[in-house]
Amino acid sequence: MFKKLLVANRGEIAVRVIRTAREMGIKTVAVYSELDRDALHVRLADEAYALGGQTVTESYLNTPAILDIISKAKVDALHPGYGFFSENTDFARTVTSTGVTFIGPPPEAIEIMGDKISSRIAAEKAGVDGVPGTVEVIKDPSEVIAFGNQFGWPVAIKAAYGGGGRGMRVVTNPESAAEALESAQREAEKSFGRSESYLERYLTWPRHIEMQIFADSFGNTLWLGERDCSSQRRHQKLIEESPAAGFPDEIRQAMGEAAVKVAKACGYLNAGTVEFLFQDGEFYFLEMNTRLQVEHPVTELVTGLDLVELQIRVAAGEPIPFTQDEIKRTGHAIEVRINAENPDKGKFLPSPGTISKFLKPDGFGVRLDSGYESGDTVSQYYDNLIAKLIVWGPDRTKAIEKMKRSLDETVIEGVHTTIPALKMILAHKDFASAKHSTRWVEEKSGLENMVVPPLVPNALSEDAKVLREVSAEVNGKRYQVKLWLPESDLEDSPAKSNANNGKRPRHKAHSPIGGGSGTVTVPMQGTIVKVLVEIGQSVEAGQTVCVLEAMKMENAINTEKTGTVKEIRVKPGDSVGGGDIVAVIE
Repeated sequence: MFKKLLVANRGEIAVRVIRTAREMGIKTVAVYSELDRDALHVRLADEAYALGGQTVTESYLNTPAILDIISKAKVDALHPGYGFFSENTDFARTVTSTGVTFIGPPPEAIEIMGDKISSRIAAEKAGVDGVPGTVEVIKDPSEVIAFGNQFGWPVAIKAAYGGGGRGMRVVTNPESAAEALESAQREAEKSFGRSESYLERYLTWPRHIEMQIFADSFGNTLWLGERDCSSQRRHQKLIEESPAAGFPDEIRQAMGEAAVKVAKACGYLNAGTVEFLFQDGEFYFLEMNTRLQVEHPVTELVTGLDLVELQIRVAAGEPIPFTQDEIKRTGHAIEVRINAENPDKGKFLPSPGTISKFLKPDGFGVRLDSGYESGDTVSQYYDNLIAKLIVWGPDRTKAIEKMKRSLDETVIEGVHTTIPALKMILAHKDFASAKHSTRWVEEKSGLENMVVPPLVPNALSEDAKVLREVSAEVNGKRYQVKLWLPESDLEDSPAKSNANNGKRPRHKAHSPIGGGSGTVTVPMQGTIVKVLVEIGQSVEAGQTVCVLEAMKMENAINTEKTGTVKEIRVKPGDSVGGGDIVAVIE
């Protein structure tokens, strides 16, 4: 068994892996960016090393920095979690070349299945049909238009090396093809380090059902059960459950067997998820995620298996300790994703900030996986998942009621969260009767009528920290060390003499966002990635002025007034805060 494990991730998944590793007697090593130096995963690990930087690219996607830490910490295994490097073939090969075990599939399997295009080809060779789509990288918007004209609109542009809805755009007509392709490629590049995209027919009312599989080096490949992930917004999951409601057992068996065929076709090892779309009694291969899924806890609760421990043991060369027939699934589990987003009017706008209060639910059959506690800050630079709340009940009806109760007990202040939307979805008759689909949340749930009250002023003032080099004496020997010290504790801090600390001053709006005043402001902290207008240009109400990236999502900032652009106060790359003015329309 491994002696020391590096977790190359952050947030709740890093915490999740660290906890299981410690239970197994394995020492853990965390890595962190400048913004995560006090994060929960850092506090829980046996050792922690700085990656430097703030953005994902500067920190958690910094291969040389991680390789340096592997050497310094003398680890013998690395767990990538999900996202970041979890499906990066080059990274997996580089790690294994150092003699360190990559806890996941072999690089060759990631190469086949991590690339959504080659995974479609592999599935077809295994006799598993997919949704009609392309098997080549899109290079020009004309290819999107040609595909839409042949197979019908809408069309889905999808990131070849991604997942979780990142880098995906639905194109409804030829006129929007160019802009959608550019946006999808840009988001994929920032989220996964690769911009390649492909096309798929966009089904009208499907359910998203995925199958958890496991494979070991002894020739055993098993399916553990399905998860229904149909409750989505912006193609990103909100609620997952197992088993899928109203799902015929003969389809379940056939889907499980198809998932095993796909896994064997690429020589798969360790944990993986084969995703399908299910509509009108038929299922279609969608993609394979060559990693642990965000929603893996629902499978754990219905099977009684610790999937992270199983991952580690299989990676260490142990066989899966049970057969297909010995897998027992009991009761019903539901997981909801509590994200730092404002669901007002169904918009789900990112809401970074400091969590001033976090009260967690409890009780029989209730589990909460989180990377945050009261006082922690949700940064604009990372994914906005605060926590996953998972419940188990003897049947679906009781599990839904337990989830409602648990959400009522959950209190998060300082940032907006998806909790109000989750409550509304769970109370809807369509969800209770399992009539939902991947398009239901955005089209029929009624969330567009939701009104979310403004945030209460945050009781926790964020006391910025400054990196200072100071002298220290240890056992009579003098050292120069670097410390992060609160600005308020430093009399000579730059904050004392310069309130802006060298940063671009912010221009706060004095009226509600838009408001018809001609003042265009941003609703949250983020980075401007594109400005779409110029001074003197005529614009219509509702027209996009610029694109703001926050929490790895792109958001269109629109004007609410028809007129002429008088001022543009930002450029691509600028950081802005909630309420900052980006343009003035007269």
